[in-house]
Formats: sequence, C-alpha cells, structure tokens
Amino acid sequence: MSVDASLSHVRGASTPPLREDTIGQALDEAARRWGDIEGLISVHQGVRWTYAELRDRAEALAAGFLALGLVPGDRVGIWSPNNAEWALTQFAAAKAGLILVTINPAYRISELEYTLAKVGVRVLVAAERFKTSDYVAMAEAAAPGIVALERLIKIGGAPRPGWLVFAEVSGLGGAGERAALGRIGAELDCNDPINIQFTSGTTGLPKGATLSHRNILNNGFFVGEAIGLREGDRLCIPVPLYHCFGMVMGNLGCLTHGAAMVYPSEGFEAGAVLAAVEAERCTGLYGVPTMFIAELAHPEFERFDLSSLRTGCMAGSPCPVEVMKQVTSRMHMRDVTIAYGMTETSPVSFQSSGADPLERRVSTVGRVQPHVECKVVGPDGETVPRGQPGELCTRGYSVMLGYWDEPEKTAEAIDGYGWMHTGDLAVIDEAGYGNIVGRIKDMVIRGGENVYPREIEEFLFRHPKIEEVAVVGVPDPRYGEELCAWVRLRAGEACEAEEVIAFCRGQIAHYKVPRYVRFVDALPMTVTGKIRKFEIREAMIAELGLVAEKTA
Repeated sequence: MSVDASLSHVRGASTPPLREDTIGQALDEAARRWGDIEGLISVHQGVRWTYAELRDRAEALAAGFLALGLVPGDRVGIWSPNNAEWALTQFAAAKAGLILVTINPAYRISELEYTLAKVGVRVLVAAERFKTSDYVAMAEAAAPGIVALERLIKIGGAPRPGWLVFAEVSGLGGAGERAALGRIGAELDCNDPINIQFTSGTTGLPKGATLSHRNILNNGFFVGEAIGLREGDRLCIPVPLYHCFGMVMGNLGCLTHGAAMVYPSEGFEAGAVLAAVEAERCTGLYGVPTMFIAELAHPEFERFDLSSLRTGCMAGSPCPVEVMKQVTSRMHMRDVTIAYGMTETSPVSFQSSGADPLERRVSTVGRVQPHVECKVVGPDGETVPRGQPGELCTRGYSVMLGYWDEPEKTAEAIDGYGWMHTGDLAVIDEAGYGNIVGRIKDMVIRGGENVYPREIEEFLFRHPKIEEVAVVGVPDPRYGEELCAWVRLRAGEACEAEEVIAFCRGQIAHYKVPRYVRFVDALPMTVTGKIRKFEIREAMIAELGLVAEKTA
C-alpha cells in the first residue's frame, strides 16, 4: 500500500530482507565466515578474541549457566562497565535462551533492588566496582530482599564468600549441558524475548522494554549497513554496553558484518578513545554528541593519528550541527551518520547514510530505516502534512514486545494498530528526511508561542565561546513559561549573560531569546550522555523562587 506523499508518513526500503535467525545462530555464522578475524578487542584489558574464540567462549559460559540450573526464559542481570565479560555474557545468554537484563552502571541500591525484583532476575553478573560504585557491597545489600535471585557472579578481584568467580563459571558445564545447549539453540525462535532494557525513568519508575532476537539483531545489522560497515572494519565503542547504542548498534552491528568490536576503556574517557583509534587503526567510531565534543576539545587532540577513521554514528541526543561539521573534517569521519531512535524501538528508526549530502547529514536525522514505517501526528491523532511538527510514531519489526509485566503501560505506548508513540516532536520534510525538534514534554509554551529548545540550542552553538548549552522552560506568571539557557564555555573563555542574550537579539524571534542565562562547569548528564533537563529546571525553580505549576 502506497502512502500519500503530501503527508508526514514514510516507509523504509523492503530490501535487504529481514534476518530471521537468533543471536546465537548469528554468532555461529560469524565464526564460520570470519573465524580468524578479530571479533572483540578490549584495549584496557589486553583482550583480543577472534570470532571463533568469541563463539567458543560464549558456548562454554552458556553451558555454565545451564549447569547453574538456568533454563530458557530465565533472566540474567549484567551490572558492569564495558569489558569483555559484558559481551561474553550477552552472547552466552543468547545462546542459552536466557533473557539478558542490562543494568545501568550508575544505579544505586534502591534502583538495583527495583530492577532485579521487577523482572525476577535469577543470576546477577556484576563487576567488583567502577569509579565510586561498589557493586559487590550494593548487590549484597540488595540480594536478601530479592526472592528470585539465586546466584551472584563476580567479574574480577579476589574470591569472596557468596560469589561465584566469573572466570570459573565456564568450567561448570559438561557434556550434558553442551548437548542441552544444542537442543535449546534449535528450538529458539527469533521472536523470543532476549533482552530487557530499563528506560531512564525520568518520569515515574523505570519500565523494562522487552526486546526480541529479531528486534535487536536486525536493528544492529541495518545500522551497520547505514554506516557502511564491512568485513575487517574496527569499530571503536566507547558508549555504554548496557544501552542499545553499545550492545545493539555496536556489538550486533559488528557481529553481522565481520567487524571488530573495540572497547577503549571501562567508561568514557576522551583520551582513551583517541588512543584506541590510533593504536587499533579503528575505521569507525560511535558516540553521543557530548563524547565527540570532549574528544575534539582534548588538549592533545592534534597529536593523535585518526586518519584510519572513515565512518561512525552520532546519536543518543540531538547532534549540534557545528559538532557534526568538525567530526567530518578534523576527525576524518567523512561517512559519519546521524541516527535517531529509542530503547523501545531497538533503537534506530531514522538514520542518515554516507551517500547523503553533508547538508542533510548535519541538519536532519536521515531517512526511515528499512522495514520501518514512521508518521508524524497532531494532537488529534491525524497524520500532519509534510513540514509540520507533531508526535513521531514508529511501526515495524523494531517495535518492542512490550514493557515487562506492564500491559497497561504497553497499551499506552503502542496503539491498537502497532504504532509506538515516541513522545518526540518531529518534522518530516518533502524529501522524507526527519528532524527531531524536541520532546513533547520539553516543548516550551511562552505567551501562547510554541518554542522548541533544540532550535535555540543549535543557534547558541554558533557562538564562538560556547562549548555546550541546554535550554529549558521555567514557570513565569506573565508568559506561562520563560526560557533559561545553561551554558558551558570553551576552555579559557569568559562571557557575560548579556553577551549571550545580545547574540540572540535580532537573529531569532524575540520570544525565543532566553531570559535567564547561567554559566556552569558541567551539565547534568545521564550515563549515556543525555542532558537531564528536569534537573536544570528544578534547580532554576529553586534558585529563582518560582512556582513549579504553569500559570498560563
């Protein structure tokens, strides 16, 4: 069925066909096709595994999981920064038909307890510690209250009572478990749930987006296609593995293309990324905008040889045009793409490609992905004409199975026609390119005018002294809301609020000029690099003594 080209409704290509294999079968195929090619490199651990080694290690760990009494459909939690053990757990769980529950490394005890209990995690694999997080102590504090939790497995460090050593689990499985693994692999279906990822929970408690093999294996494949990933490429993955960007777009994108997954460090460090790209001759690099900003601003940036870079992806939050331009020029990433998505859609729905003109790649999120359908709807639910903003809805293979054990929340998000309502404000232009103009909840209504903070942020990025900026709405008794900009300046720069405001006057509409400007050393961020705008808003409400409720 064709769609009306005058409306904001687009369908992706129908080729190449969707994959109908499981992640375990894809790993077997990778080992057959690219067995001698390096599949995983963890720079900070000194780990180098070929695809054949990765498959063999994953099978051994999967057999170990079965020896612990786990059966297909059981939930296994992974709570760790980026390392080889994380990826091994991902692939072993998939081989055994276990549902991998990816836990945010920034979580604390109450969040861990909620996550483990919500989905009934039976086994938790955890790092010993990371930065200020003592995972072992927090897990021990949470464990007694989690009825389903039976085993704790520790990555690294000295032996500890109550914990299995990760490296020893692979030796627990014998011939019986190996045989069972073969039977399980033959019975698994690509539509089975295989991953639960918890949404950020910025409003209400986090929800467990439940994803299938088919959801995430295909999305990783098509993202890899869009960036031109090919056999022998080496993709630097500094984004967190617990998030779709790392484990789907990164790990599964590499798995389906015979490219090496390269982890530069446990957590993001700009210097470690630059060093890994140089040492490993990486051809691709992933990151959220704040990561690329930090890399470009690194004091020793010029000494690193990044000439091997060709492609990559910038996603996770709105990508400033000026940053994109610098990435293509200074970092040699001529084929870099922009992607847009959300956890509930596996994640990517829109992505640019290396074939798109630079203007399109720096000003849009590209076009709809293959086998995905998107539309923009108004408040009445009707599809709006091209060029008009509204809520973006997505339908297709990538839409999650649902929120774990929350049918009502699932029904609120996915309508009866299979459309996932994203909550994002988008515009689709005449050529079918999408642009995300903000979150519905982020939209500011000032004196009856709808203002999209991202538009103002893009404009302020042009100021030569500004490194990062976030714009939010704060309550105002006269206009309902006023605009506030939090600004982080470039190193060595000084600036006054009036200078920023003067930069805006006469260049953007008067109602878009921020009334409040604050200079900060850092913007509040999630672990995936998204700006926590609600924290900025709350801080300004407290500072200015404002009333949180809108009065207009």
